[in-house]
Amino acid sequence: MKFNFIAERLAQQTEHNRYRQRVTIEGVAGRTIRIDGNAYLNFSSNDYLGLSNHPEIQAALRDGASNYGVSASASSLVTGFNYAHQALEATIAEWLGRERVLLFNSGFAANQAVMHALGQQDVLLLLDKLSHASIIDGALASSATVKRFRHNDYLHLAKLCNNAPQQDKLIVSEGVFSMDGDEVNCHQLCEVATQANAMSYLDEAHSIGIKGDLGQGIATTEVDIVMATFGKALATNGAFVACSESLHEYLINFARHYIYSTAISPAIAWATKRSIELVQTEKWRREKLQSLTRLFKTSLNDDITLLPTTSSIHAINVQSETKALAVSEQLKQKGIWLTAIRPPTVPKGTSRLRVTICANHNDKDIKYLAKCLNEVLV
Repeated sequence: MKFNFIAERLAQQTEHNRYRQRVTIEGVAGRTIRIDGNAYLNFSSNDYLGLSNHPEIQAALRDGASNYGVSASASSLVTGFNYAHQALEATIAEWLGRERVLLFNSGFAANQAVMHALGQQDVLLLLDKLSHASIIDGALASSATVKRFRHNDYLHLAKLCNNAPQQDKLIVSEGVFSMDGDEVNCHQLCEVATQANAMSYLDEAHSIGIKGDLGQGIATTEVDIVMATFGKALATNGAFVACSESLHEYLINFARHYIYSTAISPAIAWATKRSIELVQTEKWRREKLQSLTRLFKTSLNDDITLLPTTSSIHAINVQSETKALAVSEQLKQKGIWLTAIRPPTVPKGTSRLRVTICANHNDKDIKYLAKCLNEVLV
């Protein structure tokens, strides 16, 4: 048989309790999901603000499809860029106080595009150890030298910068880290960047919408480049890169993921514009997340340790893949959907339950989740 490694690798995944399978969600996913005819409270969603089924966003999607089309039908540099895209880019630029914005089909594509386009032979890419796979893959596929600094360790980062004083440098981190839920110290990161004459890049996929007074994320104006996705708190699809005028023009000319991809759906762009408007005006959603988070933390037994977080992500490290799967299954029997996160998504020995609290949950949901966790994590 050709490609024998396929069967071998799958067998290894099964042996190490890392085999992954898809499940089919029936109907509309939200606070609850239905799978195989059974309803579950959903604590594995990234719909942090509970906007995914918002009627005004749905109406904007319909209007966008009617006025601008479902498909862009071409790349942005051919005939795929229309008014819906332009309006969304302008909305984001004003929201974040940035010169220009460029739209991408996904956060994975956006991260890879920037790492690859800026990762020239004489460039040093400095990545936080817990950077997303898309950042790592994009950096390693580039021509740049790649080094990784210890997670949120800015002294280590400064040391790496000092060892390459004459090199162009890009420092890369995340606003909120997707698996631990902790966040960057933006001020310290930018201080190191300034001292090292480096550019800074922040992936705000898990902080856009839920951080900042208007949901604009963690990044200060000191950060040179911001990337964020639409598919989490903003409840649509796609991503953007916000940057300077000159970098915007550079990416249009040299970012292969942008040049050679059909532009995102105009209908989705129009719906995202409405979503961002709601994010800015409906501050109560962020306030509710904070209230539910406080309730969750105080409802857990003292012997259950959450990783430090100021976000909607609450990680409980159970260490082994076997235990993570077993606890996830026990919770399923109690009507809770909470996915076990295992290597290689997280480092070996740190398999976990990743609880995500969303604004469409209520106090009763949180108390029930905590009660069930208190029962199964013994």
